[in-house]
Amino acid sequence: MKSLFDTVSYNSSKLVTNTYSTSFSLATKMLYKSIRSDIYNIYGFVRFADEIVDSFHDFNKEELFNRFSDDLELSIKNKISLNPILNSFQHTFHKYDLDKSLVDAFMKSMRMDLHKTDYLTVEDYKAYIYGSADVVGLMCLKVFVKGDDVKYNELKDTAMALGSAFQKVNFLRDLKADFEGLDRSYFPNTDLKNLDESTKRYIINDIEGDFEKGLSGIKKLPIEAKFGVFMAYRYYNQLLKKLKKTPALKIKNSRIRVSNPKKIELLMRSYVKYQLNLM
Repeated sequence: MKSLFDTVSYNSSKLVTNTYSTSFSLATKMLYKSIRSDIYNIYGFVRFADEIVDSFHDFNKEELFNRFSDDLELSIKNKISLNPILNSFQHTFHKYDLDKSLVDAFMKSMRMDLHKTDYLTVEDYKAYIYGSADVVGLMCLKVFVKGDDVKYNELKDTAMALGSAFQKVNFLRDLKADFEGLDRSYFPNTDLKNLDESTKRYIINDIEGDFEKGLSGIKKLPIEAKFGVFMAYRYYNQLLKKLKKTPALKIKNSRIRVSNPKKIELLMRSYVKYQLNLM
């Protein structure tokens, strides 16, 4: 039965989310059950594409990515895939009539990671962030508003800002791994070998602006999505605060984390703020 295979597919996307990201998984659990599975489906898709370009160093990554890209196109065209992650994603894609250009932009940015190592201009940097993060926020937003185009267009810019903020925090947190492990440098006009406090402050000020804009959109989200997205915002904002307090030299040489007990504390505090309408 196709329905049984679909159930296996959705469970696979949920497993990917829970296994790869405790923070995103925790935030997703705070969404209403009616939309939770579709967010798992989106995350599973973007995670697999990202894993190909970031992790499979002992294999021909370009060949794997091309095959994944071809299978993605076929899954959307045929409304089925034997790859359970793509099968679950195509279900959400068609259910909410997602814009194919968002998917294409995401895959374009992921493909850039196969070869491109430096984003020397602001234009390149913005283009990469749009494809790797902003469009993921927009796909999730379409689910959050349950396909309502009016609400989607109202919140589109704030969703993109939040996606940008999340991605930039990841870049700052992962400086060491990206630069030393993958030979990548995302921030333009930045010498990562000599990262200083002035450059760090400039980057953080930019991220704080994105967060401020993103929070204004969270407040307008439907109730089914609001607390879950607020929880993700609180986690990444806490991570940014830790990075802000951490010397630039330490950021360059280590990976800053929010501990699991701190994540639970954030959940409790976030719930209180949400209930008291103190967002």
